[in-house]
Amino acid sequence: MSSKDFIIKHMNADHQDSLVLFLQAYCRISTSQAKTANLEEITLSNLIVTARGTRYSVPIDPPMKDYSEARSRMVAMHKESLKRLGRSDVTLSEYRAPRGVQAVIFGLCLFTYASCFRRSNLLPGSFVYEYFGYKFVPDFAHFVYNIQPWLLPGVLGIHVVETILLAITQLKPLGVPVFSGLWCKWVASCFVEGFGAFQRIKQIVKEERSKSGKSQ
Repeated sequence: MSSKDFIIKHMNADHQDSLVLFLQAYCRISTSQAKTANLEEITLSNLIVTARGTRYSVPIDPPMKDYSEARSRMVAMHKESLKRLGRSDVTLSEYRAPRGVQAVIFGLCLFTYASCFRRSNLLPGSFVYEYFGYKFVPDFAHFVYNIQPWLLPGVLGIHVVETILLAITQLKPLGVPVFSGLWCKWVASCFVEGFGAFQRIKQIVKEERSKSGKSQ
C-alpha cells in the first residue's frame, strides 16, 4: 500500500472527526452537511473530501514537501480547525442525570415550578395545596403565596439566563449540535436545575481529558 493510500485509509477509519472539522473550518459548511466526510484523495497541497455527494478541496498551506509530513500537518490542521470554530478539544457525547445533592436541587426546582406556576395553587382546597404537602405546613404555604409574584419570575429569569449561557459557553464549544437530542436534554435539565448542569459537564470534560492524557 502506498503512502497516499495508507493516509486516506487511516484518516477515514480513525480520524473522520478531523475531516468533519476540516470541512467546517476551511470550507465553511455546517455540521450536518459535513458529517459524512470521506477523504477521497490527498496531494501535497490539498485534501479532496466528499460529503453528501459534494467534493470539497481543503488546502494544505504551505504545501507539504512529501507525504511523511502528513501526520504532523493533519494534527496541526485539526488544532487550527478547533481554533477557527471556537471549539474545545473535547466533544460532549453523553447526557448525565443529576445525582445526590444535585438530584435534590433538581427535585426542589421542579417542585417550585409545578407548585408556583399559579398563585392559587398555594391556597387551601387546591390540588397542589392538598396533595403536594402544603396542607401540612400552612405557614410555609402562606409565606410562599406572599412571595410567589417575585419567586417564580425570579427563578425562571435566572434559569433562562443560565440555560442560554450553557448553550453558548458549553454545548457549542463541545460540539453538541443545536436542537439535537443531546442538546435538548442538557438545555431542559439546565432550565430546571440551573448551575448543576454546568458542574456535570465540566466533570465529563475533565474525565475525557484524563482518559486521553490531554492537559486542562
